[in-house]
This record gives sequence, structure tokens and C-alpha cells, in this order.
Amino acid sequence: MQSERPLKSKISITLDDPILERLKAEAEYQDRSMSSYINLLLRDHFERLDKKRNG
Repeated sequence: MQSERPLKSKISITLDDPILERLKAEAEYQDRSMSSYINLLLRDHFERLDKKRNG
């Protein structure tokens, strides 16, 4: 039986050091991987944008 996990892609990005340090700290505080935390942040951000745009 195949897993129903969402497809994922690897990317490379460049971040300002203060942003990276904050991401690391917040991910650790929430006991998440950096990747998981960034996905969560972006998902929430896009949901807010959709709500704003679609009223």
C-alpha cells in the first residue's frame, strides 16, 4: 500500500542570518524540524492570503 503523504521537493534558499537563527530557535521550541516549521509557516501564510483575497 502506498503512503498518502504529500509530495515534497528539495530546494535551496538563501536567508538573512537573523531570520535563519529565529527559524532555528522557533523550530526547536516547537520540537519540529526546520523543514516542517517552514512548511507550517508558509501554509498558514497562504491560508491567510486566500482568506483576505477571497473575502
